[in-house]
Amino acid sequence: MKFFSGRNTADGPERRPEVFYVLPVLKKLMKTAALSALAAVALAACQAKAKQIQPKPSVPVAAAYSETRTVPVQVTAIGAGEAYSTVQVKSMVNGQIMKIHYRDGQFVKRGQLLFEIDRRTYLAALQQAQANMARDVALYENSKRDASRYEFLVKKDYVPKEQYDQLRTNAAAQGAVVEADKAAIKNIRIQLDYCMIRSPIDGVTGSTQIQLGNVVKANDVPMLTIAQVNPIYVTFSVPERYLPEIKKYDAAGGLKVFATVPGTGSSSPEEGRLTFINNQVDPATGTILLKGTFKNAKRLLWPGQFANVVLQLTTSPDAVLVPTQAVQNGQEGQYVFVIRPDMTVDMRPVRIGAEYQGYTVIEKGIKAGERVATDGQMRLVPGAKVTIKPAVL
Repeated sequence: MKFFSGRNTADGPERRPEVFYVLPVLKKLMKTAALSALAAVALAACQAKAKQIQPKPSVPVAAAYSETRTVPVQVTAIGAGEAYSTVQVKSMVNGQIMKIHYRDGQFVKRGQLLFEIDRRTYLAALQQAQANMARDVALYENSKRDASRYEFLVKKDYVPKEQYDQLRTNAAAQGAVVEADKAAIKNIRIQLDYCMIRSPIDGVTGSTQIQLGNVVKANDVPMLTIAQVNPIYVTFSVPERYLPEIKKYDAAGGLKVFATVPGTGSSSPEEGRLTFINNQVDPATGTILLKGTFKNAKRLLWPGQFANVVLQLTTSPDAVLVPTQAVQNGQEGQYVFVIRPDMTVDMRPVRIGAEYQGYTVIEKGIKAGERVATDGQMRLVPGAKVTIKPAVL
């Protein structure tokens, strides 16, 4: 196609020699653009293919093998220490406190002297009672001698029998007075013993309520409270659904109870025995109250102090365990990443049981000897390639 440029004349439009060939230029431009587009498409395809061909980097993870062990079947709870026995020390006599032989919070032994009460009044009463007894004994001896003399005379009919009977009665009455004097002396001696107040049990003393120099009355306010902590109780409650098993295994030979006090730094828990099952379930909480008795030789357990309690019911042989950190929580429950022999992972749903010493019992989903990922699970997806990180010693 040709285009002409000029003005009109009488003979027609005036033609100029300029002629523009536009169509070949357009075709050339269009061909160049098409080639560029094809090249871009081919380049993108090559890049995509290169990305598909390039392998994904493997994810470094820590791993461990599942294993079988015999593990105890346990029930955990929060408990509190309770004194094995608690005694409120009171005075049995009236008097002034003269000495105190212990410190607040001190461990005392049974029979150890705690308080001394003024004994002078009771010592004077004892001397008086002893003097009365000496007098009455003399009168009694004389009465017996008189009765003995008249016994001979009445046999010879020298004196009336009534007179002899009267002398015998007087002697018996005087003997009874001597026995009463003995009882009075014994009572005063007991009161003297009460002036020396001693610990009735082994235990730890509380705060003294009556200070030195105060006057106390018999059987009045407590002077001191002593708590026995060797042995000691730990009370705790468990859900009532465990009660049938607890009664079953307790009847078969008793149950062990373990208690640990946080913050004591002790690596081994205190071991005791289950010694009390309450006679009713608490309807408000649906729990049953239990008590374990502990020797508490190191005195780690203390009255009123909270403790982590583990009640061991029985043992489960050949249980499959994995490290607890291998178990992950998902929307559909717990799962574990299992490392296959080709070093890819499989996300395996599991049913877990109890935890024991950093391991979790797997009731379903894992077999013994399978390798599981224990660290780095956040970067894993099913089928991902992994490498095992060396163990940190």
